[in-house]
Amino acid sequence: MTDLFDSLEPPQVPLAERMRPKTLDEVAGQAHLLGPGKPLRLAFESRRPHSMILWGPPGVGKTTLARLMAQGFDADFIALSAVFSGVKEIREAIGQAQAAKARGRHTILFVDEVHRFNKAQQDAFLPYVEQGLVTFIGATTENPSFEVNSALLSRAAVYVLEALDGEALARLFERAHAAACPALVFEDDARARLIGFADGDARRLMNLIEQVQIAAETAAVAPVSAAFIDQALSRKLRRFDKGGEAFYDQISALHKSVRGSDPDAALYWLCRMLDGGADPLYLGRRLIRMATEDIGLADPRALEIALNACATYERLGSPEGELALAEATIFMACAAKSNAVYKAYKAARAFVAQDDSRPVPLRLRNAPTRLMKSLDYGKAYRYAHDEPEGYAAGEDYLPDGMPRPAWYRPVARGMEAKIAEKLAHLRALDAAARSDANATGNRGGRLSGAGDDPP
Repeated sequence: MTDLFDSLEPPQVPLAERMRPKTLDEVAGQAHLLGPGKPLRLAFESRRPHSMILWGPPGVGKTTLARLMAQGFDADFIALSAVFSGVKEIREAIGQAQAAKARGRHTILFVDEVHRFNKAQQDAFLPYVEQGLVTFIGATTENPSFEVNSALLSRAAVYVLEALDGEALARLFERAHAAACPALVFEDDARARLIGFADGDARRLMNLIEQVQIAAETAAVAPVSAAFIDQALSRKLRRFDKGGEAFYDQISALHKSVRGSDPDAALYWLCRMLDGGADPLYLGRRLIRMATEDIGLADPRALEIALNACATYERLGSPEGELALAEATIFMACAAKSNAVYKAYKAARAFVAQDDSRPVPLRLRNAPTRLMKSLDYGKAYRYAHDEPEGYAAGEDYLPDGMPRPAWYRPVARGMEAKIAEKLAHLRALDAAARSDANATGNRGGRLSGAGDDPP
C-alpha cells in the first residue's frame, strides 16, 4: 500500500507532515516512554519489535512512533485506517506481509483508530500476530480496556501517550517557525496564544501556524499579535469527544469535585464541558444524580435546585440558562453530603432481587369490599394519626417474619442529623411499646388497634 502523501509534491504537503520527526530524538514529549531506560526507548535500542497499542489523544505522535519503528527495525510498513478499511483491506495487508516475508522482510502493520474496528475485524489480526507474520501496532484515542478485544489486548503491550505540555509545544513552534515562515515575526503573546489554542495537539499547532502564515501574508501584517490571531482564527474547541474517554473522564471529575465539596473545581469542570460542546441538559441530568446520590436528605434543597436549573435552561437556553447550572453546581458542592439514601436504596434493591415474594400482611391490606373485610383485610391496622405523637409505636410494616434490615442510616450532617434524632426517638417508642406488649402477653409482633381505620 502506498502512503497518501507519497504522491504529493512538497509544496502541497501540509506542514504537519513536513515536520513529522525523522528520528526518535525529534519526537516531542512522551519522556515517560522515550526517555533513557524507558519502555519504547528500550524497544528501539533492542531492535526487537513487539505488538502494542498506543493510547492517547490526537496529535501526540502515535502514527509517528509507528513509522519510526518500521524505520528503526528495517521493516516494511503497512498503514490501515479503521475508518476507511474493512475485511478486504485487511486481507490485502496480510497478503503484502506474506509477500514481504517471502523476500525475507518483516512487516509492521499499523492500524489507526483501531477501536473503530468491530470484534470480528479485530479478531482477524490474531492468527497473524500469533504467527509472528506481522508486528501489530494499533493507535486509539479511546480506552483499550473497553474498545479493544481482550484477545488482541492480551497479545499487545499498552502504552499511554500524553497530551503535549506547553514546553514541548514551544519547542515544536520554534522548529516549525524556522522551517515554514522564518521571516514572519510573532509577538510573545501571539506565540503563547497559538500554543494555547493547540491544546496539547502537535498536529493542530502545525495547522494553526499554517493558517496564521497565510492570513498574515494576505493581510500584510507584521508582527503577528495575539489580537490578529484571535481575528484570523476561528475559535477552536478544546479536545472533547462527546462519546469518548475525555467525556467520561470530565464527567467523573465534575462529580467527584461536587462530592468533595470543592466549588471552584466543580465550576471548572462544568465550564470545561460546556466549552467543549457538552449538552447542557445532559450536565443538568448529572447534577440531579449528584443531588440524590451524594447529598440526599442531608439537604433536600439540592434536588429542587438541580431540577429548577434544568427547567431554567430549557426555558432560557444558552448562555443565560448556563448560569442556573453553575448556581446548582456551586450549591451542591457547598451542601452537606450524605449517600445514606443511595446506600439504602442499593441495599434494598439487592435484598428484594434475591428474596422471596413475601405476602403483604393482612393488617396492611386495604379492604374496600365486604368480602375483603370478611377475610380480615385491614384488621387490627392502627391509624397513625389517632395515636400519640401521630405514631403507632410498636407497629411493624414489614412482611411477617422479615427481620428489620436498618438499610437507611442517616449521617450526622445537615438535615439528616435531625432525621437521625427523630428516628432514634421513634425506635425508643417502639421498644417501649413492644416491651409493654410482651408484658401483657401480646406476642404477635404488633399491638392491637381499631380494625376499620382508614387505609
